[in-house]
Amino acid sequence: MSAQGRYIYAIIAADDDKQFGPFGIGGRNDEVFIQRYQDVGAVVSSSEVIQYPVTRANTLAHQQILERVMTDHSLLPVRFGTVADDADQIRDKVLTARYAEIRDRLSYVSDKIELGLKVLWIDKSEPFREIVDENKEIRRIRDRLTGKKGAVQRDQVRLGEMVKKALDHKRKKTEKDILSLLLPLCVDHRKNPVFGDQMITNSAFLILKHRESAFDQAVNDLAETHAALLKFKYVGPVPPCNFVEMSIDW
Repeated sequence: MSAQGRYIYAIIAADDDKQFGPFGIGGRNDEVFIQRYQDVGAVVSSSEVIQYPVTRANTLAHQQILERVMTDHSLLPVRFGTVADDADQIRDKVLTARYAEIRDRLSYVSDKIELGLKVLWIDKSEPFREIVDENKEIRRIRDRLTGKKGAVQRDQVRLGEMVKKALDHKRKKTEKDILSLLLPLCVDHRKNPVFGDQMITNSAFLILKHRESAFDQAVNDLAETHAALLKFKYVGPVPPCNFVEMSIDW
């Protein structure tokens, strides 16, 4: 049997001891509780000292505990799979050694939430049609290639490069137009990688809790305005992993 340690989910401000329920990672129903030091604490559960595989069950357990804790606490999410040998290691290497950093980060996220937004073209052929309509040179090369039974490779390569450049420009402009209406409502913003030709932005926003309804309305207005062309995937509040996730190395 592996040694028994403690799995760390998050760091929070904590003035008293608290238990969150038997929801610990690993399917053993271990109690999730706070290990305190002064006015901060680690949200932990008992755990084998192992490397947790990135499975749906494990990542869902980790995420659900973060979401449960954040209903009552501002938190610093800890990276998935962080296991300490024992309570002393958490106290000495994290809560004591990084106390000033923890207090500073907790102050930064206090009374704030993270919201996520992905925007995609509904029909990926639509931006390509617009590019062709807007660019005479792309139309000229396309028409020349269409009229030939044996297409010239040089023209094919050039057309592909021009279309890619034009698509990147259109994506950036559309993203800029969307963000120009949302950024004034947030405290911080992160752009994550986009995937495929359809995605325009994959953004995370840190906002003050009292501005959530205003931000919701702004996203709803944008979705309504662009309903014919764009799909908005809006999620949150979620733990602020894009802004203050803690990495702990032993």
